[in-house]
Amino acid sequence: MVSNTIERDILIEAPVETVWKVVTEPEQIVKWFSDEAEVDLRAGGQGSLTFGAKATNQEVTVPLQVVAVEPPHRFAYRWDHPQGVEPQEGNSLLVEFALTDEGGNTRLRVTESGFAALERAEDEKTAYYEAHAKGWDVHTTNLRDYVAGQS
Repeated sequence: MVSNTIERDILIEAPVETVWKVVTEPEQIVKWFSDEAEVDLRAGGQGSLTFGAKATNQEVTVPLQVVAVEPPHRFAYRWDHPQGVEPQEGNSLLVEFALTDEGGNTRLRVTESGFAALERAEDEKTAYYEAHAKGWDVHTTNLRDYVAGQS
């Protein structure tokens, strides 16, 4: 059975407010995560992330719905839901960014959950989970390096 949750925890040498902007502003998101980004930054807001060169060998646009916006400490959205269906627990993945101040630096915890409930064959869910786990390793490193380059 596939694991349900991926967690990545990194320390970024920048203030929480800086990291908040990098994880929530589309013009910043494209520097470390997706090739294109649109985000209506409010609970219930819609958006999309387009991945191509940064994550996959074919372009894919993934719609998202913002779940929580609590500046500058928590940002969450649901994605990977069936087209034309409201994203909710059981039909989508939940991505959460939690930011905590650590002496002027930022502890960032990224959590993606909901894999076990996806309606896919078990081997497909396992491969999907593994791809996302590797992806978060790359993307969190990219995020940390991008923020460090701004200092």
